[in-house]
Amino acid sequence: MTTTAMTSMLLEVRDITRRFGGLTAVDAVSLAIAPGELVSVIGPNGAGKSTLFNLITGLDTPDAGRVTFDGRDITGTRPERLAALGVARTFQHGRVFGNLSVLDNVLVGAHARLRATRPGWPVFGAVREVLSALVGSPALRREDTALRAEAREIIAGFGERLLPRIDHPTHSLSYANRRRVEIARALALHPRILLLDEPTAGMNETETAEMLVLIQQLKARGLTILLIEHKLDLVMRLSDRVIVLDNGTKIAEGLPRDVRNHPRVIEAYLGHRNVGGAQAVAATAA
Repeated sequence: MTTTAMTSMLLEVRDITRRFGGLTAVDAVSLAIAPGELVSVIGPNGAGKSTLFNLITGLDTPDAGRVTFDGRDITGTRPERLAALGVARTFQHGRVFGNLSVLDNVLVGAHARLRATRPGWPVFGAVREVLSALVGSPALRREDTALRAEAREIIAGFGERLLPRIDHPTHSLSYANRRRVEIARALALHPRILLLDEPTAGMNETETAEMLVLIQQLKARGLTILLIEHKLDLVMRLSDRVIVLDNGTKIAEGLPRDVRNHPRVIEAYLGHRNVGGAQAVAATAA
């Protein structure tokens, strides 16, 4: 990759390393993603994929290396600050506010964009309604109305899966719908980059197909996406490039068709080099 190409990258990770005692979970991994690109990170369980996401998004701090976003060093920057910069993510094991409604969960994602409250106030949902009534700020009321309309529009993008449940507490939803709420909440941030950690985990074939369409739509809008996913058929259909981790180390990177047939990738998934080829890798990962 040329110097010119590197300077145009939205996100760059350079030689990032994380050790836990004697275990090196991520070992000098580098990657770069350009605006509008969709890059997938794949690898067997325990390969270091979610740890890499945690290092990028400030949930953990690397022992070495650095992370740059839009030319700014964000290594170790706290997640709330990254959210204000436009970095949004979902988690391998979905995280939602179970006692809040679907609508209020999505409104949480917009808190980094609030202007009519004091800086640093993560005010949303019913709390904002009470504050608006007490303070009577026209700016606050206008902002609340606009945010609610926007949140409803985002939820409507998930169709019958979420829209009829917009006022339901999120703990009452199916696992797959909670994953959808988490993505909707991330979109409410107006992210410049979206990191999706196994968005189809726990989903059946129909639900996975719906998620594929949703991610394709987000990509078509120009959203930059970094994706962790075990379902290789989905990865191959979505990705501009694929990065493969194994035991914390990057073992391959390239176009989906090239990575799928890479000997080290086949070995990582199957344990040996000469059996099954790409189709067996896909079957194993799915």
